[in-house]
Amino acid sequence: MPSSIAAHPDRLLPADPGTREIARSLLSRVQDLPVISPHGHVDAAVIEQNTPFPDPAALLVSPDHYVTRLIHADGVPMDQLRASGSRDSREVWRRFVEAWPLFEGTASGYWLRTQFEQVFKLGADLGELSADTSYDAISAKLVEPGFRPRQLFKDFNIEVLATTDDPLDDLASHKALTEDPSFNGRVLPTFRPDAYINIAHPSWASNVERLIETAADGGTGYAGYLAALENRRRYFVDHGAVSADHGVRTPATLKLEAAEAGALFEKARAGNATAADRDAFEAHMMYQMARMSVEDGLVMTIHPGSYRNHHGPTFEAFGADTGHDIPFAVNYTEAIRPLLQDFGTAKDFHLVLFTLDETVFSRELAPLAGFYPSVYLGAPWWFLDAPDAMLRFRSAVTETAGFSRSSGFIDDTRAFCSIPARHDASRRIEASFLARLVAEHRVSEDRAHELIVDVVDGSPRRVFKL
Repeated sequence: MPSSIAAHPDRLLPADPGTREIARSLLSRVQDLPVISPHGHVDAAVIEQNTPFPDPAALLVSPDHYVTRLIHADGVPMDQLRASGSRDSREVWRRFVEAWPLFEGTASGYWLRTQFEQVFKLGADLGELSADTSYDAISAKLVEPGFRPRQLFKDFNIEVLATTDDPLDDLASHKALTEDPSFNGRVLPTFRPDAYINIAHPSWASNVERLIETAADGGTGYAGYLAALENRRRYFVDHGAVSADHGVRTPATLKLEAAEAGALFEKARAGNATAADRDAFEAHMMYQMARMSVEDGLVMTIHPGSYRNHHGPTFEAFGADTGHDIPFAVNYTEAIRPLLQDFGTAKDFHLVLFTLDETVFSRELAPLAGFYPSVYLGAPWWFLDAPDAMLRFRSAVTETAGFSRSSGFIDDTRAFCSIPARHDASRRIEASFLARLVAEHRVSEDRAHELIVDVVDGSPRRVFKL
């Protein structure tokens, strides 16, 4: 039986033999470095409680919108991709294996194939095995005592793993992990206030009421709202957080006077806010979040440009994060300017800008990061965290901003078992890009060896203050 192509040592490296040899040497410098994951969506409780992973479909198919969206596009109804029991899960897995040829050439296919080879040890490509054979082989792996989250955290060589957390989360799992002498890694919370800032969020009003009641220290109204956010940010800092993450619709920022912002706030609480009011308030709160980051030291990351829940019927039936969030074009240069006027040169302020619109890589983001001390380039993510897109990013930004203005790789994943595959792919892409510069005599090989270590390990530590 042929082995998987995911076992090939030169995967993702340049085709040209001479350049490939340089890339191999560069990769060897970083291949065994620890994983630094400063932004992701793994639940801290899974690691704290060392919860066994569920069946193969519930682990690898149903929760992965990268996977379900492509199978759905091929005509499979979404309800046939939702695992809710052992029998249902096997049927979902059969659907997935039938659809496996669809994933050739995709980032998802690469990550999954690497997991099947490196993590689950299938020993052959999924397409060479029957659905039941692969399901049973992975199921057997999942019940092994050594295949629990804490052991995998160690086996995956993860040093730092950041989660994404609600501002009112008590962070009990993070605290327990910090105090557990048997756990040597770092699992850091991340302050994610979207549902408390975006007026259009269906729970915004009730979230704000709970926030003020819980954390405003007796304050009320807009002033109490700001005080409560500041207090919860400090709570996160006290529990190890290094960043605040913002999944906003656009990167717009706006500085309003307190009275005007307070009037918008009360208008929204009364249910009378317009779409324009929503956009203005969210933009103003991005300015306020930057102000707070300057004061409390949390790194500010911005992830704009997604039309959430594009297909209404799917959202109504299956909820959010089910594969129909679609990117749209964004404008960073004008949108972020109000924030940067006041905070772009603020001491120790770190602002990491991400995009789903790769046309802004060289036109806007690289020039911004090439001037403002606070601005760093967020790694390609969500649709762009794919080999060719990562190469396009590196090529587009490096000539303007160099290597030092990058954040390091961001895996942005809920799929714990995919973390090593994603970071390995990024390291191979960085090696490939640098190898080309060496082969073209644009960077010396000695300097390339220094650069790749800094890009993989130094940048995330520096940018996220680790």
